[in-house]
Amino acid sequence: MLPWTVIGLALSLRLARSGAELGLPASALQGDLLFLLDSSASVSHYEFSRVREFLGRLAALLPVGPGALRASLVHVGSRPHTEFPFGQHSSGSAVQDAIRAAAQRMGDTNTGLALAYAKEQLFAKAAGARPGVPKVLVWVTDGGSSDPVGPPMQELKDLGVTVFIVSTGRGNLLELSAAASAPAEKHLHFVDVDDLHIITQALRGSILDAMWPQQLHASEVTSSGFHLAWPSLLTADSGYYVLELAPSTDPGASRRQQLPGNATGWAWTGLDPDTDYDVALVPESNVRLLRSQHLRVRTLPEETGPELIVVSHARPRSLRVSWAPALGPDAALGYHVQVGPLRGGAAQSVEVPAGENSTTLQGLAPGTAYLVTVTAAFRSGRERALSAKACTPEGERSRAPRPQPQRTGGREP
Repeated sequence: MLPWTVIGLALSLRLARSGAELGLPASALQGDLLFLLDSSASVSHYEFSRVREFLGRLAALLPVGPGALRASLVHVGSRPHTEFPFGQHSSGSAVQDAIRAAAQRMGDTNTGLALAYAKEQLFAKAAGARPGVPKVLVWVTDGGSSDPVGPPMQELKDLGVTVFIVSTGRGNLLELSAAASAPAEKHLHFVDVDDLHIITQALRGSILDAMWPQQLHASEVTSSGFHLAWPSLLTADSGYYVLELAPSTDPGASRRQQLPGNATGWAWTGLDPDTDYDVALVPESNVRLLRSQHLRVRTLPEETGPELIVVSHARPRSLRVSWAPALGPDAALGYHVQVGPLRGGAAQSVEVPAGENSTTLQGLAPGTAYLVTVTAAFRSGRERALSAKACTPEGERSRAPRPQPQRTGGREP
């Protein structure tokens, strides 16, 4: 089990207690939870059965009910398929039975298509979804996809959907870290298919924490901003919201934003890295008195990309490239190194895992100038790059073949 799973477990258990500390019973929860299950042919029948059992047990632990949490299951395949919509099942045990009865769909792994479909389901009244309640997506995958995942997943997160990803161990760490909600330590789990039970309680706690009612909460926290979301407290006709933001150490440098009564989210950008911010949501209702809500959010440390690229061990067909790595609590998840001729031509790339800061580029042409670019990828999904020029030396000049003595007739002595 990777360290992230252990960290995520501890964080989720701590956050799961936050609702209890507020005095809110689990029955007060409201939210729409969509399970996105990889049901394609890339998943073995055994893996599918293990994941299905895991999701069933998870659902049985959740407060599912008509006025509480509603759940839906969508399959990933050649085309997305809804196993059951929101509101069809009124208890956790009923959802568990429905998940256990789900059959594998097979086909291609078109996860991007399924995510676009999931966005429609999460906000469609016809699918049983409700306006103004927290939205959570739990995607269980073997890591592969036949189509792009990034853009449709970002659309979901931009709409305030909290995204949890459970990978059975073969996924691309950089891609999945960017796809999950931030911070990735809480929202991304790498677990072997036979060890999924280890994260059941932790994931349950994280899901419940994302769905506490009447609670202002932050997601998609980066070094320069974060997304705020809250349940619907007003309507467009019954009032408006005033959103206030100020650094904890400098309350005078506050920012204010007025939002209509039907708003349920807002994104603050252009903030300072590694800084505590105090947020206040003030509902101004012309119908009834509503209390303001307060939250403190800390932005991530600044994302520092690679520095000081050094090219060494230059050979006619290879170069050794090193760089000063990103350090600190928000260190890069990995590096992408690309090299291409300055005068044009095909470029090649190498993936370098986190913790390493050098690589040897092979298969180059002698006596050629190249542009080398090292890109650091961060948990927030952002990237920082640095480039440098390098040149391979000329190869050894080919020697003319030595003349062979001509033989004349007769035998050699």
